Amino acid sequence: MRPTISLIAREAGMSTATVDRVLNDRDGVRGKTRDRVLAIANRLGYFVQGADAARQDVRVDFVLPAGTNSFMTALGRHLLEEAAARPDVQARLHLIEGFDANKLAKKLYELREQTQAVGLVGLDHPQVRDAIMALRDSGVHVSTLVSDIPISARLGYVGIDNRAAGRLAALLLGRFLPQHTERKVAVFVGSLAYRGHEEREMGFRSLLSEEFPHLRIAHILEIGDDRDRAFAVTQDLLRKDPPHAIYNIGAGNQGIARALKEARPAEARSSQGAFAPRIVFVGHDLTEATRRLLLDRTMDAVIDQNPRVEAREIVKLLVAAVKGAPEPSYLPRLQVIFRENIPEP
Repeated sequence: MRPTISLIAREAGMSTATVDRVLNDRDGVRGKTRDRVLAIANRLGYFVQGADAARQDVRVDFVLPAGTNSFMTALGRHLLEEAAARPDVQARLHLIEGFDANKLAKKLYELREQTQAVGLVGLDHPQVRDAIMALRDSGVHVSTLVSDIPISARLGYVGIDNRAAGRLAALLLGRFLPQHTERKVAVFVGSLAYRGHEEREMGFRSLLSEEFPHLRIAHILEIGDDRDRAFAVTQDLLRKDPPHAIYNIGAGNQGIARALKEARPAEARSSQGAFAPRIVFVGHDLTEATRRLLLDRTMDAVIDQNPRVEAREIVKLLVAAVKGAPEPSYLPRLQVIFRENIPEP
């Protein structure tokens, strides 16, 4: 579908009358304005006709945090698979140090002249917001993924309701632990600079206060979504002030689990070889690692979001926007996975 003058005007931040004068080579338009309109019209395929227009490729870039996060690794794979399944999409994946706003903003600025759409998992930080606005002003569509950055410059958000996810985690711990008996809870956080992590912590704290006031958050520990740091922090916690329950908001489940296993004496094993639960452990995202941790009873529950669904929805959203046919954003469902309902890989 050929882009409309209204779409080009919206992308350029100009009136339709100005765009019409440029496209029809009329006088009364400054050279800089003319160049900008023509560049956007070319990028959107305005001058491509007929069958060639239908075959026009859409250039999409995805920016995800680098590191040992198994969920992000799976998400990146699904994003490239979903894009590859569409003959009209050319996609690239960029991995950036997850908690460095400078590096993330720099990459976003670099993409202004290279792409038509960007999907990103990013920090809610002033530098990142400014970079998103710069992308929008250059005509690039931007959608957030997994963790939102709610500004008008972004096209939409694809991901779960993270506040609801935190409340769900609190409900699980409240049901797992003894009623009306004071218990200590440790909360592990990747970084509160991620809005998604902040929202999960807020939701978790809110429901504990409402429904389970006997559960006290004794520790909030920031681990940068790094499993080695998670292991060291958990070891230190277990030595100094072991909690009755752990809620891990982000990644690092493998590090926490390793420390829990190493701290359990041999007699804590059941006759089947599984670990008898001593500390209730709830985390996020069903991966091969968390699947194993559910099976050996190190984890009690995993709150899952489906990265394949999120990849499919953000590709649809961005491609539709580039082609001038807006697609509504979609909030995937939350699902709680226990040892007894682990889905097939």
